[in-house]
Amino acid sequence: MELKDLIKPENLVYGKSVIQEDVYMHYCPGCSHGVVHKIMAELIGEMGLQEKTVGVAPVGCSVFAYNYIDIDWQEAAHGRAPAVATGIVRLNPDNFVFTYQGDGDLASIGAAEIIHACNRGENILVVFINNGTYGMTGGQMAPTTLEGMVTSTTPFGRNVDLDGYPLKITDLIAQLPGTSYVTRQSVETAGAVRKCKKALKKAIDNVLAKKGTSFVEVVSTCNSGWKMTPVAANNWMVENMFPFYPLGDLKDSVKGEPVVKN
Repeated sequence: MELKDLIKPENLVYGKSVIQEDVYMHYCPGCSHGVVHKIMAELIGEMGLQEKTVGVAPVGCSVFAYNYIDIDWQEAAHGRAPAVATGIVRLNPDNFVFTYQGDGDLASIGAAEIIHACNRGENILVVFINNGTYGMTGGQMAPTTLEGMVTSTTPFGRNVDLDGYPLKITDLIAQLPGTSYVTRQSVETAGAVRKCKKALKKAIDNVLAKKGTSFVEVVSTCNSGWKMTPVAANNWMVENMFPFYPLGDLKDSVKGEPVVKN
């Protein structure tokens, strides 16, 4: 019997909230990170996972994720979050372990780590924020930057002859036999937030059932890096990002059955 089981409800004077309160918000107005943080915090609380959850924070805009969600956290070197998460979950297989990564972190310097972790089917959740740019360091071109998209390092737009093609890393992940659930969502409207939360819950359930890696991409905005207002950034995302990165489930199967849904 644990200590918490001995505490009578009438004697409980302080309940530990999953969402950190009175924390200075460092994200730019309109940023999608705060919304996804809130969803994750809600799910961890609603599913009773606060005491068994370990998050792995990356390098990038979301490096301070540990300031907002009151769980155990581990910092990882740039791109190495899946490798760190692998070590954590193998040492603590009963814990719920997730990584929270941006596109520069995951799809560029961390491409090897994410592909091999997913191919092994590590029982972790990967939350992948794709805003098509390196937001923290000045809006440079990322692997996910669209063709023709203007960034600080592609002032005339991404030229595929010079810069290569945008990388649909989630489509690659869906082909790997170790992945159980792979989906692409967004959070730009209330309805999209509800769908994203439902997808993240399903992903967490699959991880808890030890079905392999769950991978949730969230197509997002970076209005600061894109040099747009939050409203304009949302509209640009819908008109330009969604056609190239279509929303919905890419794979929904048990571990060992790499069936990609059309």
